[in-house]
Amino acid sequence: MRTFIFSLALCAFLTFGGAAAGQTQQPDWTAFDEETMRHYQALLRFDTTDPPGNEKPAADYLKQVLEKEGIPATVFFVEPNRPNVVARLKGNGRKRPLLVMAHTDVVSVDVKKWTFPPFSATRNGGYVYGRGTVDDKDNVVSALMTALNLKRLNVPLDRDIIFLFEAGEEGATRVGIQFMVEQHFPEIDAEYCIAEGGGVARQGGQIRYATIQTIEKIPRAIELTARGVAGHGSIPLKTNAVVHLADAVSALAKWRTPIRINDTTGAYFSKLAAISPPSEARWYRDILSSDRKRVEAADDYFLETEPRHASMLRTSISPNQFTGGYRLNVIPSEAKALLDVRMLPDEDPAKFLEAVEVAYAARDVRPGTAVAKLDSEAYKVLEANVSKTYKAPAIPTMSTGATDMAYLRGKGIQCYGIGPATDVEDGPLGFGAHSDQERLLESEILRFARFNWDVITDLARAR
Repeated sequence: MRTFIFSLALCAFLTFGGAAAGQTQQPDWTAFDEETMRHYQALLRFDTTDPPGNEKPAADYLKQVLEKEGIPATVFFVEPNRPNVVARLKGNGRKRPLLVMAHTDVVSVDVKKWTFPPFSATRNGGYVYGRGTVDDKDNVVSALMTALNLKRLNVPLDRDIIFLFEAGEEGATRVGIQFMVEQHFPEIDAEYCIAEGGGVARQGGQIRYATIQTIEKIPRAIELTARGVAGHGSIPLKTNAVVHLADAVSALAKWRTPIRINDTTGAYFSKLAAISPPSEARWYRDILSSDRKRVEAADDYFLETEPRHASMLRTSISPNQFTGGYRLNVIPSEAKALLDVRMLPDEDPAKFLEAVEVAYAARDVRPGTAVAKLDSEAYKVLEANVSKTYKAPAIPTMSTGATDMAYLRGKGIQCYGIGPATDVEDGPLGFGAHSDQERLLESEILRFARFNWDVITDLARAR
């Protein structure tokens, strides 16, 4: 009888103990959501505008919160007011580390154009408004919450998890990722990296699909200079530098650089066609067609109605700054324009420059990189959690904007970009990243933080 009871007890222990060992204890989600919003608003209220760049208040806050929970946080910096914070949760070493990265700086603001103060983190109508809500303090707070709860719950890990809260992504990589890669790479070396660059598309309030960034375009700046004869404004001259520059800028803006589809964009348009209404799907299929007329028609459609997709097809040129002259009644002898060029990853910068017959200007230029794998453990985990959390398909994408993952891909790290759900309608209405009314739904920052928890624990917890 005693043997029988012992056998039952042993069986119960193996059944329930084994199940518990294979699962991760979950946070108190009510408390998790409240804390997420509190840290999110606190981080948004730090003015970390770049330039000039002053990420220290946000970095100090993150270091204090992490160390209060017993997570050591180390600061690395080129300039004292622009620190990078690195925290590490130790695993058993069965797998190589996972790097979770987010940047604490934000782009500049024109305060007069904001309905709510840009660093107020105002909650209104179900949204949080502020600079950095979707670029990139959503990723900062989601990473922070995952770190805190992994530590509190003492989750056993098969790999180290490294959290990098970096400076300078918006225009000064020399103080951020470039510095960390060149001077402190062992501190962030990993098998996989999860950072910004993807997102979840909502349309009409409904989730359509999620994108996982696996590669990105490379930013360049081109400076155009026109020179002519200075003179009195009352006597127009054919040599007017402003006129010649305007003609050149107009010609470049109208120039359609060649279309080139890579593995990622090919998979993107193919999968997007499979989940889109027939009226939209035809264009996504046509852009992959061997029929030149169908390709050109699809390109025309994208340029008119879906400019982001047009940019994914080619190296793009956008004239964004124009300077010339110093007073109304003087014809200037010189005028300049700066063009924002986003190159396809395989574009040869030297040959492209020859084609436009101008010079490159100074700007942060990321290195060209290889595409992240679509059959890796990390991609499969992301895909599975998109399905679980958002009930939607995941599609690999090439970012038209730049991220600091380019530096890490150049070192052989498999990097994937993610982001919260945003309304497709928000961008054109001026509510997206870098806009004058940047915002994110409260419900979506909370869902994104939970999504991060699931992804990171699935990739790192001990089996």
